[in-house]
Amino acid sequence: MSTVPNTSNNQRYIVPMVTLTLLFFMWGFITCMNDILIPYLKQLFNLTFFESMLVQFCFFGAYFIGSLVYFIVSSKWGDPVNKIGYKKSIIAGIILSAVGCALFWPAATSSLYGLFLGALFVLGLGFTILQITANAYVSLLGPEDGASSRLNLTQAFNSLGTTIAPVLGGHLIFEFFADGDTISPQATRIPYIIFAGILLLVALLISAVKLPNFESADEKSEEKGLGALKFPHLRLGVLGIFCYVGAEVAIGSFIISFLEQVMGYTESISKNYLALYWGGAMIGRFLGAIYLNHNINFSKKLIYMVGIATVVFLLIFSLVDLAFSEVSFFLIFIVLNLLGFLVGKAAPARTLAIFAGVCAILLASGTVNTGTYAMYSILGIGIFNSIMFSNIYTLSIAGLGKYTSQGSSLLVMAILGGAVIPVIQGALADHLGVQLSLILPIACYVYIFAFGIYCAKKFKNIEHAGPVAGGH
Repeated sequence: MSTVPNTSNNQRYIVPMVTLTLLFFMWGFITCMNDILIPYLKQLFNLTFFESMLVQFCFFGAYFIGSLVYFIVSSKWGDPVNKIGYKKSIIAGIILSAVGCALFWPAATSSLYGLFLGALFVLGLGFTILQITANAYVSLLGPEDGASSRLNLTQAFNSLGTTIAPVLGGHLIFEFFADGDTISPQATRIPYIIFAGILLLVALLISAVKLPNFESADEKSEEKGLGALKFPHLRLGVLGIFCYVGAEVAIGSFIISFLEQVMGYTESISKNYLALYWGGAMIGRFLGAIYLNHNINFSKKLIYMVGIATVVFLLIFSLVDLAFSEVSFFLIFIVLNLLGFLVGKAAPARTLAIFAGVCAILLASGTVNTGTYAMYSILGIGIFNSIMFSNIYTLSIAGLGKYTSQGSSLLVMAILGGAVIPVIQGALADHLGVQLSLILPIACYVYIFAFGIYCAKKFKNIEHAGPVAGGH
């Protein structure tokens, strides 16, 4: 599907961007709550690591099922979003997500693990629709060469949600709604009903806001079938998204258990460090939004990046219940991240390869070291994860034209990695221990590094202009 905006006036995109940014925040917040649910449900139902990782399997497995259905429908009858419209599709995704949150009430009331998993599956289906529609919509709200920058910006606010979730969500479930020192199945009922209410309010807000329409430039030329698969960089990018989401989710899912083993921390302490992991992604995405914006000159970029990094770091510090001496190490990773952007020279593929390489090195360090060195290595991965989703996404759909939405559904389908990789790592952790299980995400980052190198060569003529993007 080739899409063009009805007008070139970018001013009218400001309100839609702000509205969707709020959606991305809530989306990130609720997704990261899974990292709190895993240790909570593990204790509540006395689960193994493998069994507890079924939380991610059901949630991210829904992405695969939902996007597979979307892909089949688009290949046989044409792109549903193009027929229904982005606005209605986004609202439908939000409502389904709210239903998933509301299902936590009967799950908690009956205290059945299977019902919790069912609620997470429905929630994941709602987020699948948002992945296909909201991400693609954001990339269309402006020039194509600024797609990576816009996606990094919205993903940054998505990361703000993932940063707050471990602290606030952990407090709600492990402390505020807990039954004293006892893990209670009722601790999730009220929090998730609140989340459902907020999502419905966001849906009402989006329905009231006038969103620009994006229509097919030539609807008659829109082809059915599996045309998107003829692009080799898309096929490789699908596996790239699988590896990235799988690695990021697996690491986040194991951080609380990892810190318990290497540092002896309890959940109430570890949740603060988990916020650092996701907060790092927020910092990196804000920096990526600035550095990949080709409308800002180099000197201003550096000033903005240093300023934003400082402000966001202080914001994270204000959220966590840790002393400055316990978080100061993160400043080193911020400096390294800035250097990574400079070496990448605003080229999405090159920057992707650099960051993936750093993540592989940090994971290796976390595997072989102990104590604070192991902890610092794992927590530093978040800031280098930052630009991976948006860069892999935009590189993968570069030049797909009328196959953009179909390609987008394939990439969303690849979020299945978030279901598969954590479960496999859970099985490894049961047999080898949490630290040695990190060899699996190392392999994921090695592949992403190779994908970045491939795209740097394939798109070398447009690297400094950014990849031609149609959606994320």
